[in-house]
Amino acid sequence: MTQYPAAYINFRVYEDSVNEVGLATITLPDITNMVVTLMGSGMMGEVDVPIMGMIKNMVLGMKFLSHSDPKTFALFLEQRKHQIELRVAEEFWDIEDAEIGTWANKYVFIARPKDMKSGTVAPATAADSTGQFDVYLYAAYRNGAELWYIDKRNMIFRVNGKDYMADVRKALGYS
Repeated sequence: MTQYPAAYINFRVYEDSVNEVGLATITLPDITNMVVTLMGSGMMGEVDVPIMGMIKNMVLGMKFLSHSDPKTFALFLEQRKHQIELRVAEEFWDIEDAEIGTWANKYVFIARPKDMKSGTVAPATAADSTGQFDVYLYAAYRNGAELWYIDKRNMIFRVNGKDYMADVRKALGYS
């Protein structure tokens, strides 16, 4: 059975796993490796080498309909750590059987508010308020199976079950 993603059907946003957040559009964080540039004898120019497990700042973006809704903008304006979950229904297409199905995806973030923009006030329009969050933990799951788990505070970088930082933690004397 060969399954290919078709589209997101819908999703819900939760804060601290229990508070369903109002309407929002989400921009997922980029995962960008830090690099060191090598240059020297025996090399033809420069080579950027990604440093294993070292990730640049990750930013989660949210767009809200209103800056005065206490379930969205005002909630995330609170200056504290937030656990944000996206629960997503994604449609897939099975090429061999020409059938469709649904994957249950979940994204989990531990983040703090970085930038909150109140948006605009105009007749017959949404405020289009936005927020950006510094992400310390970013995990993704499909149908309950972990795809990746990145925890910058605890030096964990796990992808498809392989922890790329295990040897680094061991070398540093972490348990």
